[in-house]
Amino acid sequence: MDSHPTTFTILLVDDEEEILFSMRTLFRSAGYPEVLTESDSRRVMPLLERQPASLILLDLSMPFVSGFDLLRQIAPRFPQVPIIIVTAANELEMAVECMRSGAFDYFVKPVERSRLLASVQRARELNGLRQEVSTLSRQLMAGRLTHAEAFAPIITCSDGMQGIFHYLEAVAATDQPVLVTGETGTGKELAARAVHDASGRKGAFVAVNAAGLDDIMFSDTLFGHRRGAYTGADQKREGLIAQAAGGTLFLDEIGDLAEASQVKLLRLLQEHEYYPLGSDIPRKSDARIVVATNRDLQQMMAAGTFRRDLFFRLSAHRVTLPPLRERREDVPLLVDHFLEQSAAAMRKKKPTPPPELFQYLSAYSFPGNIRELQALVADAVARHRQGVLSLESFREVTGVSHCADLGEVPRQIAGIVGASDRIPTLKEAEDALIAEALRLAGGNQGLAASYLGITRQALNKRLIRRGESG
Repeated sequence: MDSHPTTFTILLVDDEEEILFSMRTLFRSAGYPEVLTESDSRRVMPLLERQPASLILLDLSMPFVSGFDLLRQIAPRFPQVPIIIVTAANELEMAVECMRSGAFDYFVKPVERSRLLASVQRARELNGLRQEVSTLSRQLMAGRLTHAEAFAPIITCSDGMQGIFHYLEAVAATDQPVLVTGETGTGKELAARAVHDASGRKGAFVAVNAAGLDDIMFSDTLFGHRRGAYTGADQKREGLIAQAAGGTLFLDEIGDLAEASQVKLLRLLQEHEYYPLGSDIPRKSDARIVVATNRDLQQMMAAGTFRRDLFFRLSAHRVTLPPLRERREDVPLLVDHFLEQSAAAMRKKKPTPPPELFQYLSAYSFPGNIRELQALVADAVARHRQGVLSLESFREVTGVSHCADLGEVPRQIAGIVGASDRIPTLKEAEDALIAEALRLAGGNQGLAASYLGITRQALNKRLIRRGESG
């Protein structure tokens, strides 16, 4: 089953054509372009069989089949579709019966525009959450990603990262914002792009770094301006939010936004509309918003420098990417990837890394995370002339001057196995190899597995047999 999001389609059912026209106009002007109408209640069930709806607005008083009877037919047949009752009948008992029968909300005509749109927005969010839960359930049962290609650019064998991928794939199908946190260099933009690629959105992925943007620059960059909006604005300019129409707008370093810019972003998230500089006419946006920061937003809220309402709006879906020191099993994979990448860029043959390299790197904390490792490898490849890759540049940066001599490993294993008057059993040799690899790796199972030439999962199975997993 394809988990790409379907268009949010509203079905209006009312026997009065004038009401259908006015309601359709209202929703389209509010940013809901897919609106179906039906004035004959007898045709509603066949219509739903042919054309799935995301939300139904249903009048109660209609000829042929009443709205209440339709509600009782639709609710059990399409339980995932929210139904809002809009009727002229102001009857408390009927309202209670409708809610008991599965209605999402109940309004008496004439309906206040803002209240109706707020209810529709809540229903849309509920629809997205149901999609998310459904996707997560399917993934957990299948044990694999539906759109693995979206996450392929992120090099990892970490179980923790795989869990993050499953979550991001599930929330990609919704329209709600995603907040990606993590230290500098952990790959937040790659995660944001993966959300976009997994979402199936047809529009572009547009990225902007909010650091250093004052409110005027932020507004001009995102929302654009009209001609004459300020001195030097000789031509009309579309902002990045317009370029991201139907796609995803990624705002990096969101913690650096000025207070006034935070207010404008909050309005964009709540109302899906914005004002270009120099214009008093709002423009609608259907771009998905993904934001990232390496700052502690909760600490900033406590200090009064980040708005609480914006934080909670952004936190509908939130992930924290782990630093490289917490996913050391990925270091060999990343080194291999960056060696190939750097060698290709410099038109060199890919150098062979010495076995000791991963010991040096396992002893380093990587404050700059994956970005720092990439720079380290690129510098080493730039210095490389021939033969095995030199450790010199890695020693200079990491400050690690000595690691255990892998040439000593056979003698150390021999000591662990015991006397030399017999050949050790396979189990004894395997146990000794695993113990020594774990010692050299400082207990890191991913790194120990790379020393042994097996996967982390294979090592974990052996540890489980020995009763040492964890």
